[in-house]
Amino acid sequence: MKRVLLPAAALLLVAACGTNDTPAAAPAASNPHSGHTAGSAPPAKPLRGGERFVDLALPQPYTPKAPSGGTDDYRCFLVDPGLTENAYLTGSQFQPQNAAIVHHAIFYRLDPTQATEAAKVDEQTPGEGWTCFGDSGVQGQTAWVAHWAPGAGETLMPAGSGFAMPPGSKLVMQVHYNLLEPGAAGQTDQSGIKLRVAAATTPLKSLSTELFPAPIELPCAAGESGPLCDRDAAIADVGSRFGKEAGEQEKYLVQGCSKGKVTAGDTQHCDQPVEEAGTIYMAAGHMHLLGRSIKIELNPGKPGTQTILDVPQYNFDNQALVPLAKPIAVKPGDTVRVTCTHDAKLRKMLPQLRQLPPRYVVWGEGTSDEMCLGILVTAPTT
Repeated sequence: MKRVLLPAAALLLVAACGTNDTPAAAPAASNPHSGHTAGSAPPAKPLRGGERFVDLALPQPYTPKAPSGGTDDYRCFLVDPGLTENAYLTGSQFQPQNAAIVHHAIFYRLDPTQATEAAKVDEQTPGEGWTCFGDSGVQGQTAWVAHWAPGAGETLMPAGSGFAMPPGSKLVMQVHYNLLEPGAAGQTDQSGIKLRVAAATTPLKSLSTELFPAPIELPCAAGESGPLCDRDAAIADVGSRFGKEAGEQEKYLVQGCSKGKVTAGDTQHCDQPVEEAGTIYMAAGHMHLLGRSIKIELNPGKPGTQTILDVPQYNFDNQALVPLAKPIAVKPGDTVRVTCTHDAKLRKMLPQLRQLPPRYVVWGEGTSDEMCLGILVTAPTT
């Protein structure tokens, strides 16, 4: 399943999902906007037929440092699962060694040529890894094959399916470090991941991760004021912290989703057409600390519309990618809509944000910025 990509290629960064009658819904939380919570994940489930575990971790601790006066560090690390034959990635369990500062992690598959390039970038960059706001920092198309956000434990792909991993494939582990918390400066992290790898002796259904973003146009709350309450100033601030491409992300989203028309408000959505026939197997939604709700729909307003994911009370600490109760088939001409509601008033309620000046919030890479992202794991129709 493919959809029309928006002009910017790098988009970030998560009970049963099903039909319009029984949409996915996250369990209610006592404090849905508590920020990061730490806790030990349950142990991995038993291996399924043909699977084996591969454990990977940073070789030494990394000390995050936020560039450009910000409070966020996106760092990429090259990790090698040691594959010498065709295989599939059928599950993963990210292991955040320091959950207090790890905001999310994404794993991108590299082919052998890209892996060689990544190794050169790593060698030329002082310290562990390299800075990589927005994507893997490697040229060419990379595949998103695993991710973690707060609340996620072990993620298992549906039986009989997985992400194809050719011989010599390596992974970029992108970790977003959030340094907003007092005392975060100087802390270290040595995170890792437990992969489930299945031999390709029996071909599995090959999966892909599709991203469906929407813009954020959230004005300052009533009674708030300051230089960053101006939209242009807020966008310029995002660019100064994360680079030109990140600063232009909101423009691309508004152009792709509403033909360039900016409509400020708590709720925004984006419709994207499906290009190829396929099946949706898993879903998640990702926002930051001002998120209130997120919903992903198929063909909204048309006969047979289905709700893929519905999280009416968004909880930053419950972003697990989960399987749909019943996979959903899509075809060319279908439309996927993601809708997010954010609340600027939460800024004064959250310890991580109340210390920051008010701002007009747009799409940005930082924890103090926002995102609206639908994440779907799909397979093409064969």
